[in-house]
Amino acid sequence: MRNNSTSSAAENDNTWATPDKPNSPPPATTHSRSHSRNIAIMTTDQPSLSTPGGISDPGLIKLVNKLQDVFTTVGVNNPIDLPQIVVVGSQSSGKSSVLENIVGRDFLPRGSGIVTRRPLVLQLINRTAQSTSNGLDKELADSTDKAANMDEWGEFLHIPGQKFFDFNKIRDEISRETEAKVGRNAGISPAPINLRIYSPNVLNLTLVDLPGLTRVPVGDQPRDIERQIRDMIVKYIQKSNAIILAVTAANVDLANSDGLKLAREVDPEGQRTIGVLTKVDLMDDGTDVVDILAGRIIPLRLGYVPVVNRGQRDIDNKKAIHQALESEKNFFENHKAYRNKSSYCGTPYLARKLNLILMMHIKQTLPDIKARISSSLQKYTQELESLGPSMLGNSANIILNIITEFTNEWRTVLDGNNAELSSTELSGGARISFVFHELYSNGVKAVDPFDVVKDADIRVILYNSSGSSPSLFVGTQAFELIVKQQIKRLEEPSLKCASLVYDELVRILTQLLTKPLYRRYPSLKEKIHQVVITFFKKAMEPTNKLVRDLVAMESCYINTGHPDFLNGHRAMAIVNEKHNPPRPVQVDPKTGKPLPVSSTPVRAASPTLAAGSADDGSANGGFFGSFFAAKNKKKAAAMEAPPPMLKASGMLSEREAIEVEVIKLLINSYYNIVKRTMIDMVPKAIMLTLVQLTRDEMQKELLENMYRQSELDDLLKESDYTTRRRKECQQMVESLSRASEIVSQVQ
Repeated sequence: MRNNSTSSAAENDNTWATPDKPNSPPPATTHSRSHSRNIAIMTTDQPSLSTPGGISDPGLIKLVNKLQDVFTTVGVNNPIDLPQIVVVGSQSSGKSSVLENIVGRDFLPRGSGIVTRRPLVLQLINRTAQSTSNGLDKELADSTDKAANMDEWGEFLHIPGQKFFDFNKIRDEISRETEAKVGRNAGISPAPINLRIYSPNVLNLTLVDLPGLTRVPVGDQPRDIERQIRDMIVKYIQKSNAIILAVTAANVDLANSDGLKLAREVDPEGQRTIGVLTKVDLMDDGTDVVDILAGRIIPLRLGYVPVVNRGQRDIDNKKAIHQALESEKNFFENHKAYRNKSSYCGTPYLARKLNLILMMHIKQTLPDIKARISSSLQKYTQELESLGPSMLGNSANIILNIITEFTNEWRTVLDGNNAELSSTELSGGARISFVFHELYSNGVKAVDPFDVVKDADIRVILYNSSGSSPSLFVGTQAFELIVKQQIKRLEEPSLKCASLVYDELVRILTQLLTKPLYRRYPSLKEKIHQVVITFFKKAMEPTNKLVRDLVAMESCYINTGHPDFLNGHRAMAIVNEKHNPPRPVQVDPKTGKPLPVSSTPVRAASPTLAAGSADDGSANGGFFGSFFAAKNKKKAAAMEAPPPMLKASGMLSEREAIEVEVIKLLINSYYNIVKRTMIDMVPKAIMLTLVQLTRDEMQKELLENMYRQSELDDLLKESDYTTRRRKECQQMVESLSRASEIVSQVQ
């Protein structure tokens, strides 16, 4: 379409590119060249008005009209971007007069302020004049419209079957229908009024008349009336299949044209915009619009068409439109700037140009329209199937089937047999496995028994556990006491593991309840959620108890006979080897044989010196060394009573250091055994009393709490969204099916 339109528009621009000089007649050569060009364009772009269907297939425009009617009749938004001509312009630009001139009849409401307050979808249908009145003589005789005749009438889509031969009544009906939607104030509404006009004097066209652009609200107009109108217009003209008919008064600066300005926002290159210049007859003497028509001001690919409309005085004096069209023709034929190009001026030429452009545009976009109708029909059909019919059958059977389906899905997700497995993230049972083998396992392994029990603390425990007699060997009681304290610390991460698994089960439940089936029945969804959550909470009590019991089992009996446990003798040997490493064997350099070890014993320290060392409060004085370090011998000899609180204050002696290291080795060895046991047993306990229980007992729990005859109907009460959406989908499927039938007739 655009190639043809482009060539026509280009020829038109070339025609206006060398306008006649106002004060001199054109040379003969120029005139003949211009005349030949006019003839060339007439054969392609200017069909005879008396045979409007001769230049194109009128069925294409009628097809688009049918598609518009299909979607408007059922009251749904048209999902298909249909080709149509959208008329835009300011309130004073003369939009209404242009439309009435194209139709040839007065039918639009007039007045001050915003008169067009709803989009008017105007479908013009050419029909051959009939010779019989079909019994309408009386109706025509009672008409207030003097031009009423049996060959011209209008029909509104909201009043199917009623013909309006009186065009005054068409005007009244437009006003009445507008007020029915937006009231008597100056508000606007995006809901369109569809008017179809049959006449032998029109070309097949589809035009959308929109409210005129305004800047300042007046009277009781909404404060944001400018924004409302602008948003409505942009919604129509931003569609790629819309041809924009920008109406501008010729006696104002073109750069200030509201219609062109808005059109350029959505069509910056002017590919689908036609300019209409009104009020050409009101321009100052010596001025014309030839430069605009030649595309030297604001170029448009589809060009401009100048027209002359009736003035307000003509309208008040009831000047007939056919007289106005005749006056328009005389104006252009006699005007010195337009007379040689008068065939490209005026309303008849505008109508023919629009007819051709619209027809070619429809031809170009028809394959895309078919594809969009097909894809939209498939989309809404699938959604309608997912919503299901409004009445499914017996309530008890429906609830039973839903419970069974939910239970099967629950087991499937836990077992990992879901057909819709994700390749991007873990889900279902895999997340529970992650909690067990990553979060819990690493959490337990990270517990260090010696981050809260220091060496000095172990020394105190060793002294306290030996009672009044210093221990000869490493104290078993101290070992068990410390191990039990540290085993208790494993209870918190174990309970946390159970809580995390509970959260994952709730997560799975939430995901299952997001399916359209449960959105359809909100009461049923809420009931399932309530019952299952209660079931989870009930299962958590024995789960937490079993986890606590596992920790208590480990702490109540310290099995030092465990085969993996490092016993005391082995621990002592390791520590002694660390503190007293074996001496290197001396080798005879001559023979290479080891030399005999000297049997001379190392002289032991004198007991007196050792005691004196302790008495002096040296660094190796042991537990009580620092206590006596501040005492002189006289006070020591006095044997004062011990202080109320005795604390370790000296550094560890060699023996104490050895004992502490042995204890730490034993604790670490046994604690690792307990950690491995807990990492193995806690997940088993949680699986037994929580996960596996919900898997096996879910259906029973749901049936016991939901399968009650008195509640079945309430559970199956559909949501307002589902009811409304089903109706919308049914309407869309009905409309799109009908639209598919219509477009399939065109090959």
